[in-house]
Amino acid sequence: MVKKIGLVVKHDEMALLKADEFEKWLLEKSCHILRYNILPLKAENGQVQAPKSLPVSATKDLFCVFALGGDGTFLSAARWIGDLEIPMLGVKFGDVGFLAETAEDNFFNIAASILENDFSTTPRTRLLVTVKINDKIIRKVTVLNDIVINKGALARLAHIDTFIDDTFLTTYRSDGLIIATPTGSTAYSLAAGGPVIHPAVSGMIITPICPFTLTNRPLIIPDTACISIRISPKSSDILLTFDGQEGLEITSKHAITIEKGPHPIHMISIKGQHYYDVLKNKLKWSGSRI
Repeated sequence: MVKKIGLVVKHDEMALLKADEFEKWLLEKSCHILRYNILPLKAENGQVQAPKSLPVSATKDLFCVFALGGDGTFLSAARWIGDLEIPMLGVKFGDVGFLAETAEDNFFNIAASILENDFSTTPRTRLLVTVKINDKIIRKVTVLNDIVINKGALARLAHIDTFIDDTFLTTYRSDGLIIATPTGSTAYSLAAGGPVIHPAVSGMIITPICPFTLTNRPLIIPDTACISIRISPKSSDILLTFDGQEGLEITSKHAITIEKGPHPIHMISIKGQHYYDVLKNKLKWSGSRI
């Protein structure tokens, strides 16, 4: 049976050259290739334009997807396949990434095993984000890492009213707010002082960015909860971003809800490679066994 392989490639000379080589290798193995070369993001009318999902008819029979680049490329690939639960493998170029399971120098050996069905996958939770104005849905997006509410460079503190399961939590007075998955706990949330959560843990992280009130600390809640957010009329020049891939200017007219998405990402796991090894390497943890 001919395998249909998806390739998502970073706009980078090394990644593009490796993708060309890999595509030729796949063709020699009688595979059919569906390739997407990522172009730089564009901003139009206050919104960041990112790659849209492929039609289901184009991706439904993909055997797997290889994302050649970094974590941003993997996030683009996750967006590219939409809600389809297709196995994905990230191939990193340069620095170690949290979402890339293998490096380019070991890539072809891993790919050969995958084509022989010698692999396993682990699910990664995604969040479903719905944005409404007057109860009308204007945007519905699935994210793997996080959503971020950020104020503009010259804007004052954002006032962000936050509810959990319709119960008022607090009004964050801060530079912004991050809602992250366990996978996204090692991204922007970590830089903002949030905790690292193992991807197998069920939860969502609420991390304020430079809060005015120092007692506003990062909060972990069950992923069965529903988070509702509104921006105070006091706030202006506020941007909502989805996985850093797409952006939307928001005001007090927008109502935002975040909940666990029904379709996880299925990441291909490499034998003998552990999450903790990647964590230690990326965060440069030192020490040795006693």
